Amino acid sequence: MTEVRGWCPGALRPMRSGDGWVVRIRPRRARLSRAQALGLCAAADAHGAGLIDLTNRANLQIRGVSEATLLPLQSALAELDLLDPDPVLEARRNILIAPDWRSDDDTPRLWDDLAARLVELPDLPPKTGFAIDAGAAPILSDDPADFRIERAADGRLILRAEGRTCGTALAPGTEIPTLLRLAHWFVATDGAQAGRMARHAAPLPDWGDWSVPPAPPRPPVAPGVHPHGLVLGAAFGQVPAADLAEVLRRTEASALRVTPWRLVLLEGAALADHLPDSLIATPDHPALRVDACAGAPLCLQASVATRALARRLAPSFSGSLHVSGCAKGCARARAADITLIGHGCRFDLVTNGTAADPPAATGLSEAEILTRFGAA
Repeated sequence: MTEVRGWCPGALRPMRSGDGWVVRIRPRRARLSRAQALGLCAAADAHGAGLIDLTNRANLQIRGVSEATLLPLQSALAELDLLDPDPVLEARRNILIAPDWRSDDDTPRLWDDLAARLVELPDLPPKTGFAIDAGAAPILSDDPADFRIERAADGRLILRAEGRTCGTALAPGTEIPTLLRLAHWFVATDGAQAGRMARHAAPLPDWGDWSVPPAPPRPPVAPGVHPHGLVLGAAFGQVPAADLAEVLRRTEASALRVTPWRLVLLEGAALADHLPDSLIATPDHPALRVDACAGAPLCLQASVATRALARRLAPSFSGSLHVSGCAKGCARARAADITLIGHGCRFDLVTNGTAADPPAATGLSEAEILTRFGAA
């Protein structure tokens, strides 16, 4: 049976997996300076398995950390200013940010304001998330969050509860106090019992006018040249630390930004002539249409290997594919055209849905899947 732990790993509270500790780093504003990024790569090589995962919450993970190397890794992260003061604040700092933010828009100011006031939040469910999506139009609409600050069609900022189509307008300077007020309402109306805002059926509080729709969403950033620099993808969201360090040095990138889409944005970088195979600069690459978690034996929750199957299937798909080692669906929260879920060392199949949706077929072997999708 899949164990839903109800919390996400951090750097101060890592999670045990099949290959050791998983240590998650939550970069402030989803951005690492050049020195921090190079230092993180060095730490992953020295204290982990030399691999860096890009998560769908715009965080970074170092895998394969042993008992002996956990404390040295945490010390290295502290020296890089990538460690929170305590695990409680670390867990609360689950803030998505539009990765193409500019220093002169509202996004970084709001991220900083929320991060500074996390101590004022009530006792929310462990995976509660926030989205600061205050660019010209929302870009994080398909990414999981419970409380969203985003741009309305008329240019104002709104606060929107996940699962509701409209939000309430925010006067300048009231954005974070209003978000905190809604978080306290959520707890006071037994939202914690529902677990997530999207499942909380209580009517929204009457102190807000919840009638302002967000602006139509804009597409996420894509691999290739970007106004901020260069966007690169990583197959299955994993890149060797040595490869990332090499690209940072060769492109002379000034900083690295993390996205929820297993892409990194290298500030000030130009397209390099020769990239490592692990980093992808073309938006139509088959590997970027496929999401796959670590799978067995790396994840203790998984009953099947995932990434070898995903690699074999990728060329056969023109749409989206999600291969999940278990029903938690960690690699992709949103629906995919085809989702394969490990169950009892075989696979269930969901069409146009997530790992949590009812399957259209169950108990499929890997050979049956390969034959079914013309990849045998």
